[in-house]
Amino acid sequence: MNPNLIISPILLPLLGAIVLMGFWANPKIQRRLSLVFHGIAVLLAAFLLAAVSDGTIIVMQAGSWGAPFGITYVADALSALMVLLTAIAGLAVGIFSSASIKSARAAFGFFPLIQFLLMGLNGSFLAGDLFNLYVWFEVIIISSFVLITLGGEKAQLEGAIKYVTMNLLASVIFLTGIAILYGILGSLNLADLAIRVQETPDKGLISAAAILFLVAFGIKSALFPMYFWLPASYHTPPAAVSAIFGGLLTKVGVYAFIRIFSLLFIQDPFIQKLLIGIGVLTMVSGALGAIVSVNLRKIFSYLIISHIGFMIGGLGLFTPLALAGAVLYMAHDIIAKTNIFLITGVIYKIKGSFRLEKLSGLYNEFPYLSIVFAISMFSIVGTPPLSGFWPKVWLLQASWQAGDYWMLGGIILASFLTLWIVVKIWSVVFWRKKPDVINTRVRNELAAALPKNRNAVLIAVGMLTAVSLFIGFGVQPLADLCLTIADQLIDTEGYIQTVLQ
Repeated sequence: MNPNLIISPILLPLLGAIVLMGFWANPKIQRRLSLVFHGIAVLLAAFLLAAVSDGTIIVMQAGSWGAPFGITYVADALSALMVLLTAIAGLAVGIFSSASIKSARAAFGFFPLIQFLLMGLNGSFLAGDLFNLYVWFEVIIISSFVLITLGGEKAQLEGAIKYVTMNLLASVIFLTGIAILYGILGSLNLADLAIRVQETPDKGLISAAAILFLVAFGIKSALFPMYFWLPASYHTPPAAVSAIFGGLLTKVGVYAFIRIFSLLFIQDPFIQKLLIGIGVLTMVSGALGAIVSVNLRKIFSYLIISHIGFMIGGLGLFTPLALAGAVLYMAHDIIAKTNIFLITGVIYKIKGSFRLEKLSGLYNEFPYLSIVFAISMFSIVGTPPLSGFWPKVWLLQASWQAGDYWMLGGIILASFLTLWIVVKIWSVVFWRKKPDVINTRVRNELAAALPKNRNAVLIAVGMLTAVSLFIGFGVQPLADLCLTIADQLIDTEGYIQTVLQ
C-alpha cells in the first residue's frame, strides 16, 4: 500500500468541503454531493483497515522529513478502525441530514462544516505527533462550535458557550503538557517520546505532564468530575449534529487517552489506579445523572458520560483482555449512540418534545421505529447477544482476573442503572397509553414537519442498526481485530520501530 494513501481520509473531506462550498447557494446539490463524499470515505476507510488489520503499521512522513523531525501520520489497527467507524457514522448522519436539515441551515454551510469536522476527527486518529494532534483538536473545536450554533437559537448559543469554553480550557491544558514534554525531552513525535520518557531522569515532571494530559483529555472525554458541559450542550443542536457529537466527539478524547497513555505514561502504577478510579466514578455518576433527568436527549447525554467510564477503566487495567474490551466497547458505543440520537430526533418530530411526561404510545403508532430504538437501547445495556454485551463480558473478566473489585462492582452497578433507565424510557415513551397532550392542530403541524423524504431517515437508522446487530451477532472478526489492537498497545516496540526507521 502506498503510504501517501494514509492521508486520503483527511484529504477527501477537505476536498468535499471545498467542492460543497462551491455550491453554497444550492443546498439541494450539497445534499447529494455530500452523500457521494461520505460513501467514498467508507470505501477508503475499509481499504485502509484491511491493509493494517493483520498488525501491519503504515507510516507517512510529510515532505519526506524523517521522524522525529517532520510531521508523521501513522495508520495501525486502532487508528484505521476509528477512521472506519467515523466514516460509517458520518455516512448515516449524512443520509439523515439530506432529509432532515432545513434549507435555511444548509444555506449557512451545514454540509461543508460536517466535512471539516470529519477531517479533524480523521486527522486526530492518524496523527503521529503531539502538536499535530493539538492542531486537529482545534479543527474539531472550530467546526463543532459553528455546527452547534447554527440556527442561532438561545438554547444552542448557551450550550455552545459552555462547550467551547471547556474545550478551549482543555486545549490550553493540553498545550501546557506538550510544552513540558518538549522542554524536558526535546521532541513531539509520539514514537520518539516513548523512548525518551523511559530514559529521562525527570520522572516528576513527566508525572506532572501526565496529569495535565489526563485533565485535558478528561475534559474532552467528559470524565468525572469534568463532564458537566456535555449534558448542558449536546441536547441543543439538531438531531444530526447531536448524533455525530454523541457518537464521535468524546471518543476522540478516549482515543487520545489510549494512544498517548499506552505509549508514554501507563507504566506508572499510580496512573493506572487513577484511571480506574476515575473510570468507575464516571460510570456511576453518569448513570445517576441519567436517572434524575426528564429530557430524553439529556438522559442519553449522561449515558454517554457513564459509558466513557467503561473505556477509561479498561485502559487503566491495561491487560490484553481489558484493552480489547475497551476498544470493542468504543466501537459499539459509536454506532449505538449515533443511532440513538438520530432516532430521538425523529421522536421529537413526531411528538414535539423531548420531555418524558409528554411522550407516550410510540409503540402503537410506530412499531418498527420502536423496535429499532429498542435494539440500540438494549445494546447499550449489554443485553446478550447485542453489541454491548461482549465488551462488558471482557471487561468483567479482565477486572476479575486483575483482582480489581472496584472496577468489577462499578461495571455491574452502572449496567444495572442503565437497565433501569432504559426500562423506564421504554415503559413511559413506548408502552404507556396516555391521552395525548398535543392537540390536533399541533399534531398536524408536527406531521408536516417530518422529513418529506422519510426513506432517507429510515435508511440512516436502519444502516446503523444493522451495523450494531453485526457487532453483536457476528462479533468474531471485530473481536479478533480488537485483540490485535490490544497486543499492539501493550507491545509498542513495533509502533516505535516502524515510525522511526
